[in-house]
Amino acid sequence: MVRILSSLVAFFSITTLFAQAPSGEIPKLVVGITIDQFRGDYLEMFRHKFGSRGFNRLLNSGLVYSNVYYDFPNLNKASAITTIFTGANPSYHGIMAEHRYLVESNREISSFFDDNYLGNFTTEKLSPLPIKVSTIADELKVASGGQSDIFAFAPDASQAFASGGHAASGAFWIEEENGKWATSTFYKTKQPIVDQHNRSGQSLTYTINSLTWRPAIDVNRYDAFPYTRNRYSFQHYFGTDKKNNIRLFKQSPYVNKEVNDMAVRLLESGSLGKRMNPDFLALTFYAGNYEKALDKNYSVEIQDTYYRLDQELERLLDAIDTSVGLKNTLIFVVSTGYFEEQEIIPDGMVTSGGDFYPERSQALLNMYLMALYGREQWIRKYYDRQFFFDRKLLEDKKIDLREFQQKAAEFLVQSAGIQDVITSYQMLHGAYNQDVQYYRNGFYKGFSGDLFLRLQPGWRIVDPQSDQNVRVRNNAVVAPVIFFGSDIKPQRIERTIEATEIAPSVAYRLRIRAPNAAEGKILGELFR
Repeated sequence: MVRILSSLVAFFSITTLFAQAPSGEIPKLVVGITIDQFRGDYLEMFRHKFGSRGFNRLLNSGLVYSNVYYDFPNLNKASAITTIFTGANPSYHGIMAEHRYLVESNREISSFFDDNYLGNFTTEKLSPLPIKVSTIADELKVASGGQSDIFAFAPDASQAFASGGHAASGAFWIEEENGKWATSTFYKTKQPIVDQHNRSGQSLTYTINSLTWRPAIDVNRYDAFPYTRNRYSFQHYFGTDKKNNIRLFKQSPYVNKEVNDMAVRLLESGSLGKRMNPDFLALTFYAGNYEKALDKNYSVEIQDTYYRLDQELERLLDAIDTSVGLKNTLIFVVSTGYFEEQEIIPDGMVTSGGDFYPERSQALLNMYLMALYGREQWIRKYYDRQFFFDRKLLEDKKIDLREFQQKAAEFLVQSAGIQDVITSYQMLHGAYNQDVQYYRNGFYKGFSGDLFLRLQPGWRIVDPQSDQNVRVRNNAVVAPVIFFGSDIKPQRIERTIEATEIAPSVAYRLRIRAPNAAEGKILGELFR
């Protein structure tokens, strides 16, 4: 009876939604824009400096949701963007971070590593096959019988693969070794515009050493933060640090221009949005901190980044309008939902929390496990707030994995700085509660570790092998979502939507199947 009632409710819900669907034509072009570390509070603070045809055009004429929520821990650009385009959490799509740890070979690899494919303009062997489910772009390619063109341009490989999917005509990223637009031989279609750029004098390979980032306007106009102490006309010359120049370039607003240049050239070529089936263009921009800024979180650099990004959006929207028409295009803009803080504690200030040393924690835990189970190296690795055990050793010793994990968790949770420890057995077999489910959404069997650590806010993770010591913060970042164009009614919706609701909603707008692991609801406001 319960199943029958549930089915009836689902039927009437879908029937109601179809009744709300627009009667107009489906868009000729979809442009999916992800902005890494994009913040809604910064958008509102800086907005008065923007023109009328970039962000303000989107905000005034689009459907704007105030916030998007990702229901899994340790957000990053790879996991967030893959979730946006698959409509699924990492427990389904398999991308938990930029890199993952291989227990068998005791090494770290790209989450998109694939030894079966070579790179073009890169030595890396990568492909989108590690994405275990379909994306919006994949479903569009299937629906169109292979006729839709799909292109993705992004600063990094993970972003390009996540947004372009398996069926892209091309997914391109900026290679940090040479500044070229790189791709994988997994994609069979050549794109002359990219090849011509890579071989021209305009390639970042030849221009990076002459680039200097200066403020776009008088720095005194960047007055959003009262905490900015170094209000100066900064100059960041990318030719200074030849080892890290492209990595630093990717933290600047110039990377957005580089991505946008390729998008505009493709639009101007007239190859998108001109056929019976819709085409798809995926772009990733950057709106995070610049590590060499003096004021870190309250810098003039972050304000300049947003100011310049507004100009790039204006240029992109104008190019779309000229080539395809905004009324024929569905555009969605989504934040990755996190922000990498660059916190500096003033000298002499005593804060709550402390320093968490993973290597010390691993050594103490292994000593405890030795006392219980014998003198062996039971732990293979601490990696990304997870502990990986030597599963083969446990099998050889005929030790019960569940009991072993539980005892290790009970020991660790007593340590200073550790709020909670969740075992992989709990996530796969245990009784669920909200916290366990949250971590379960970010867990992928075979890739994830045995223990997941939740650290207390205010504690700093100290890694001797890295200069980037992370301080734990649980406060949310306001991350807006905007839909624009193609019969979109201007609305401002003050509610938080799930990241997994975006892909099925776009798919429904295109009248195609949702990605095969997408279980999120369809956003009703998109059809009213």
